[in-house]
Amino acid sequence: MIRRLAWYWLLPVAAIAWEVATRSIGAVYFPPPSTILARMHEMWFAGPPTRLFLTEEAAGDLLPSLGRLAAGWAVAAAAGVALGVALGRSRLLSALVEPLVHFGRSVPPAALLPVFLVFFRVGTPIQLAAIVYGVLWPVLINAMDGARYVDRQYLDTAQVFHLRRWPVVLAAAGPKIFAGLRLSVALALIMMVISELYASSEGIGHRMREAEGSFDIPAMWAGIVLLGILGVVLNGVFLAVERRALRWHRGRTAA
Repeated sequence: MIRRLAWYWLLPVAAIAWEVATRSIGAVYFPPPSTILARMHEMWFAGPPTRLFLTEEAAGDLLPSLGRLAAGWAVAAAAGVALGVALGRSRLLSALVEPLVHFGRSVPPAALLPVFLVFFRVGTPIQLAAIVYGVLWPVLINAMDGARYVDRQYLDTAQVFHLRRWPVVLAAAGPKIFAGLRLSVALALIMMVISELYASSEGIGHRMREAEGSFDIPAMWAGIVLLGILGVVLNGVFLAVERRALRWHRGRTAA
């Protein structure tokens, strides 16, 4: 607890140090945090209360990005869990497909953006394809490993009580699956930004590219800070869901 509180105090101290250092140096490309937050408020959070303080720019930047992020992550998570569990429980299927899985995960998702441009329209389709491809592999591999090494006692207990095997396998592989899902949240955010930087006319990444082209440095940093905040919030939400879903596992480990 003391260590966690120390980390919480470190953030405002770092922000104050950043503010003092940038104002004393006068670096053009490193504006102080107060300037960045003021630009962020002006761009996205200066709207009327009836619109939850969101501006028109927020409707064109934040909402499309978050929508694509959620849709791409959901599709990749569902496909990754289903394919991973199937591969983990079938030796024949694993022997046939697993080499292709390891080949596919070795290819950097950002390197395939030119290929996606050939097969998908610029905009939401290519961004969803990039997010799904980037998110799929950690979920699939963790689900495959979790389903492959299920404790035999779980399966024997399911057989004794005449329970269906697949729910038992999914529950037993839950810790590994959630580990892959947690990693995939950060990857989904990264792929969302990369795809919007190169193949979008809206979104946070597109706004950052426009700010770079017009030398609006505070706006560019506002996008970076917003992405960091989104990453922290999404990770916190996912950890809360994970703790609730895996309470049985934590209790068993503690015992």
